[in-house]
Amino acid sequence: MSTEGRSRVDLFEYQARDVFEKHGVPVLRGVVATTPAEARAAAEQLGGGTVVVKAQVKTGGRGKAGGVKLAHSPEEAQARAAEILGMDIKGHTVHRVMIAEGARIAEEYYFSVLLDRSERRYLAMASVEGGVEIEQLAVERPEALARVAVDPTVGIDAAKAAEIAAQAGFAPELADEVAAVFQKLWTVYTEEDATLVEVNPLVRTEDGAVIALDGKVTLDENAAFRHPDHADLVDRAATDPLEARAKELDLNYVKLDGEVGIIGNGAGLVMSTLDVVAYAGEAHGVKPANFLDIGGGANAQVMANGLDVILGDPQVKSVFVNVFGGITACDEVATGIVKALEILGDKENKPLVVRLDGNNVEAGRKILADAAHPLVTLVATMDDAAAKAAELAAAK
Repeated sequence: MSTEGRSRVDLFEYQARDVFEKHGVPVLRGVVATTPAEARAAAEQLGGGTVVVKAQVKTGGRGKAGGVKLAHSPEEAQARAAEILGMDIKGHTVHRVMIAEGARIAEEYYFSVLLDRSERRYLAMASVEGGVEIEQLAVERPEALARVAVDPTVGIDAAKAAEIAAQAGFAPELADEVAAVFQKLWTVYTEEDATLVEVNPLVRTEDGAVIALDGKVTLDENAAFRHPDHADLVDRAATDPLEARAKELDLNYVKLDGEVGIIGNGAGLVMSTLDVVAYAGEAHGVKPANFLDIGGGANAQVMANGLDVILGDPQVKSVFVNVFGGITACDEVATGIVKALEILGDKENKPLVVRLDGNNVEAGRKILADAAHPLVTLVATMDDAAAKAAELAAAK
């Protein structure tokens, strides 16, 4: 079970287009609309000719789902927008469309640069066969997709861009032009602190222009302090309110779809806790409800904040607090739990299973035993605690 990707911001296509334009990547004009009437006005703004009405959702397969349609007049753009707005595309409701200029496409290509975590490097990928599901191309015809490692200290300079174009099989007369676009896309990647910049398709039009027709950009949220403007790119409407609340409290929290709330100190321990709860929950028909790492500072207020967020999830039926005492000893953690329960008062109305181990564990267990809170069950091992938390959740 993984929480990777929750420290990122995936942009809508229209946002990626704007970021591309900011850094000099050639793009077509596009206007966002949230109503059919706005779509008509956008088409008129773009000259009243042929436009493409494109659903703005953060998932692939829009075309196959009917979320991308041509319109040859403002009236038709209005009608196509009415068909697309409100659609469900792979669980994503379409709340806005982008009205984009049409293009007479001669060829479609693919380009991306991303963080290759497994190899601990950057990776550029390119193909002269764009406009298709790139995952399918990579499996069925891997030779058609060039994969070129990028040294972070050098990046995609003119020489590396030329290497990528050559390995991807671009014709010599086109190589210089696409290489120049690759360099601009690298600028997007580095200047915006992205972990993914993808263009599919990158096209050559009938008049010879190379244009990024569709883009995906993922920003590293850990670098947000360097980019105050990135706050405007977050889709607040789609943000889970519990995750938003946790972020306000500076908690590392991810909501999952389950019934057993989980608090731990350290990402590795929390991930292990997710696994044991998932295993124990199979016998009771319950699953982990969240990932919540309170780190090393498990004082009373941090513990109270964590419990407050978890208890705000109506799906949660029990809470498993799994702490290994290290720098913060178990007696401090236990004191934090007791005080947190005092802070929460009547808000704490769900059973709490606590497992402590490590530094000063006996003192920590004694503090909890002496407190004798009616909702707290102290369990010695992680497996037994997971089983107890699952059992209590199932009984609610």
